[in-house]
Amino acid sequence: MTQSFGLSRLVWSETGDRLYSFEQAAYFTQTSIPLIEKCVALGVIEPEGDMLHRQDLVRIVRVLRLRRDLGLNLAGAAMVLDMATEIAQLKAQLRALRQ
Repeated sequence: MTQSFGLSRLVWSETGDRLYSFEQAAYFTQTSIPLIEKCVALGVIEPEGDMLHRQDLVRIVRVLRLRRDLGLNLAGAAMVLDMATEIAQLKAQLRALRQ
């Protein structure tokens, strides 16, 4: 599923964002490639081909923290993050409406 690019190879998206291989993502998030692949399979993160955006790495770290701190599984941790994002968006909309 993944194509190894090594840890030193830099890849950029069409929009100019840095992209990370699964190997790089595993290294930077201090996890494993199989866990990254499981996150993709469960829809926790959505790669661009075999590459990940920086926000995917941040999401992986947050999911791992929720797993460690609260004992949630991957899907449960992803749901918590999604709900937190939605709440933040709703709060921003509410503030905008009040102004």
